Amino acid sequence: MMCPYCAFTESNVLESRDAEENKVNRRRRECLQCKKRFTTYERVGNIDLKVVKKNGRVEDYRREKLERCFEKACWKLTEEERANLIDEIEMKLLNWESVEIPSREIALMVMEKLKNLDPVAYIRFATVYLDVNSIDDFEKLIIDYKKTNK
Repeated sequence: MMCPYCAFTESNVLESRDAEENKVNRRRRECLQCKKRFTTYERVGNIDLKVVKKNGRVEDYRREKLERCFEKACWKLTEEERANLIDEIEMKLLNWESVEIPSREIALMVMEKLKNLDPVAYIRFATVYLDVNSIDDFEKLIIDYKKTNK
């Protein structure tokens, strides 16, 4: 680990503990050269999943896309609340029977989370994902939502 003060690459770990609900390891370090202390965080960096788009194209899974999606749909939630929702979805994705997941399935997971959390965010996301193009389609979406959430 490179020291942020002097760029020396060796340090001692003084303390290590879990952070962010056991999803991150926080380490307090001391540089062996300049003796200054700094903190590092260790987390899982990549999820080796592929997303199969509607047109059949396959691309790497990127958490940032879900972050943008939830940010637009759920702007009232805190960043931490959105991150927790995404973590829950990622857990389901990691337990999927294949490393290739249809984008439709990810969207359905997002809609399920939103449906239980924020009806307006659910409708906002569903109108984009389900390609609602008319007032009649929009009205049907709201009616269907009301039927399933009585």
